[in-house]
Amino acid sequence: MFDGLSVNLSNLHRLSSAQTRSLSAENTTGEKGKGGMAVPAPDKGPARDLGQGWKVAPSVGIAPRQTYTFADITGPGAIQQIWVTPAGTAWRNVILRIYWDDQEQPSVECPIGDFFCAGWGKYAQVSSLPVCVNPGSAFNCYWTMPFRKRCRMTVTNLADAETLTLYYQVNYVLAAVPDDAAYFHAQFRRSNPVPYKQVHTVLDGVQGQGQYVGTYMAWQVNNNNWWGEGEIKFFLDGDGEFPTICGTGTEDYFGGSYDFDVKLKNAAGVESVQYQEFTTPYSGLPQVIRGDGHYQCCQRFGLYRWHITDPIRFTKDLRVTMQDLGWRSDRRFLAQQSDISSVAFWYQTLPTAAFPQLPDRDYLEII
Repeated sequence: MFDGLSVNLSNLHRLSSAQTRSLSAENTTGEKGKGGMAVPAPDKGPARDLGQGWKVAPSVGIAPRQTYTFADITGPGAIQQIWVTPAGTAWRNVILRIYWDDQEQPSVECPIGDFFCAGWGKYAQVSSLPVCVNPGSAFNCYWTMPFRKRCRMTVTNLADAETLTLYYQVNYVLAAVPDDAAYFHAQFRRSNPVPYKQVHTVLDGVQGQGQYVGTYMAWQVNNNNWWGEGEIKFFLDGDGEFPTICGTGTEDYFGGSYDFDVKLKNAAGVESVQYQEFTTPYSGLPQVIRGDGHYQCCQRFGLYRWHITDPIRFTKDLRVTMQDLGWRSDRRFLAQQSDISSVAFWYQTLPTAAFPQLPDRDYLEII
């Protein structure tokens, strides 16, 4: 019988013995028949006149410097969808972590905005297959995340003073997991700035078998002229100085071409050129922050590329780098010093190798 873990249009009609469950602030354990049981206080709260069952406690408040466990599930099973909307502090102050099968090392560690392709702390529509961002700060994730023993998810509020208000819902199934199912991983990194004539490391230190499935980047350019000539490189299974996979340019990797430029003509017939945002199932440039000529001075870009139909498979190790490359005089390449934050998404066997220590709040901050 169909296991019910990975669902799409081609198998949506198939019956399964998988059990659907859901976690939220109104059912923190996901137990069957235990949702919406909170009782309102008699003298406060919008449901005080309606009573139990009428949207009494749809969110949680997380105090400064505190961690909240919003999922602790006994498997086997799979996460199928996550919806969150964080408010009250900057998204870079909210750290998402996911732990599989009683590991002490997280397999996902990332500021919550960057995980959902919103690394600059400002809304931009994202309409991709595994990640959607909808008005006004609705973060949706559709990566299938199988686990065998346990799934634990936490959020940490790094702020010193602001309380984080978190609305969330985690939809999952309890079912047997196939032997060949790998575990979902995501890791954040930042180079601010990229050291001169060096590369931004997207991912390294991975040990095990798996497949790389996506990249998100929040990229601030600190110089003039076109900035996206750099090649992404995938070093697979013992590659040395040279990679197995080498891209042709930054905008090419993210599904665009020729600087993401479009030509516009105003009512007087005067032509101009500008960056064009786009969001598609597999790749996108959903965010361009052009600056206002005053305090908001920098050009900033948000980009994603999902390897859903073309996962990059490795058998024992993986390293991923991105060149930070633009143009200088005389048609020569410029080794830039941009501010690049990235999230790498991949599946692999356990155990998860220890991640580099996450930077502190000041280094994470968008300046």
